[in-house]
Amino acid sequence: MDNLIVDSLRLRTMDEQAMEVTERKGLGHPDSICDAIMNQVSVELSKEYLKRFDTILHHNLDKGLVGAGGSEVAFGGGRITAPMLIVYGDRATFDVGDEHVPVFEIAKRSTKEWMKKNLRFVDPDEHIKYQSVIKPGAASLQDIFMRRGKYLGANDTSAAVGYAPYSRMERLILDLEGHLNSPGFKRDYPESGEDIKIMGFRQGSRLTLTVAMAFVDRFVESEADYFRKKSEIHDAIKGFLDSNYGFEDVNVNLNALDARERGIGGLYLTVLGTSADTGDSGQVGRGNNVVGVIPLNRPMSSEAAAGKNPVSHVGKIYNLLSYRLARDVCGSVSGVKEAYIWLVSKIGQPINEPDVCSAQVILEDGVGLREVSPQIEEVISAEFDRLDEFCMDLALGKIKIC
Repeated sequence: MDNLIVDSLRLRTMDEQAMEVTERKGLGHPDSICDAIMNQVSVELSKEYLKRFDTILHHNLDKGLVGAGGSEVAFGGGRITAPMLIVYGDRATFDVGDEHVPVFEIAKRSTKEWMKKNLRFVDPDEHIKYQSVIKPGAASLQDIFMRRGKYLGANDTSAAVGYAPYSRMERLILDLEGHLNSPGFKRDYPESGEDIKIMGFRQGSRLTLTVAMAFVDRFVESEADYFRKKSEIHDAIKGFLDSNYGFEDVNVNLNALDARERGIGGLYLTVLGTSADTGDSGQVGRGNNVVGVIPLNRPMSSEAAAGKNPVSHVGKIYNLLSYRLARDVCGSVSGVKEAYIWLVSKIGQPINEPDVCSAQVILEDGVGLREVSPQIEEVISAEFDRLDEFCMDLALGKIKIC
């Protein structure tokens, strides 16, 4: 690539640094729910466009909102007093000639399917209301899709950055949330809701985790029962971490706001296993990065990828591609310990021709930049050569946004 810049960073890798802070918002967190359902709408809409018109048409649905509902929690099971509200925005193609695409209906259907698959106690017909503020796109952005060719022009001037590999703490947090939301864990601890947030702080090889887990009130009989089950889950978390990871010390705080002898007001109880049933709303782009964490020590794009179209919106394409490129460089180029890939687009310029592509690498001792630069360039060029396949995988949901 003519505009590729390769440079070495005189830094320690994330695992070698003295301090690290990382967060993950889990499956049932309102922000994660919003990202997931808006991206699924984009996937289903892309499939519909492909089926009808053999191409993906203009859409960007990254302005979505999950508005909290209302509930009355109670020992043994409370009730929903007001449904959650899902608001879909922002732009899509509704009509091509005389053919109409039922965008709102596709959005609702795909959302209901996601809810049924991922949130055990949410009835998408009873517990949710749906609102669409999706409108046709601006003429200039729709016109990008009419300028055929293998690659469309970028619909924005945008920047993205990705890195690899995960640090040891990032991997631990991802694995722990996946374990806590696994079918086996829910079978053993049905009181554990899907709304789980993990904040990790590492100092050297000592790790402190603060875990917020929504409990499902129908499985809790009393305050004493809550604290007994909370203790069992705390021990299960410690057991999982102690048997799988080699940190010198791991301290786990579970539901740190809890207070004894305050009744229901001192407990983290929900009716449906997510704080969205009464306590918290969600918005696209407020959750994890596209590979599943919020890494406060790392550079991170401000673009929200979920819901954006997968063929012209570089806020989605470059966001995910930068992590793919960093992973490929680390996996394919001997001597690279850690990689950061920066991509910058120019509006209207073909997406396979970034205005800037920069690879910053941390190298093993004794490895020189000159010896790895040709290999890095080869890896990055190869990925851009098959960018059309990458975009189609995005469109069909084969590449997960975490």
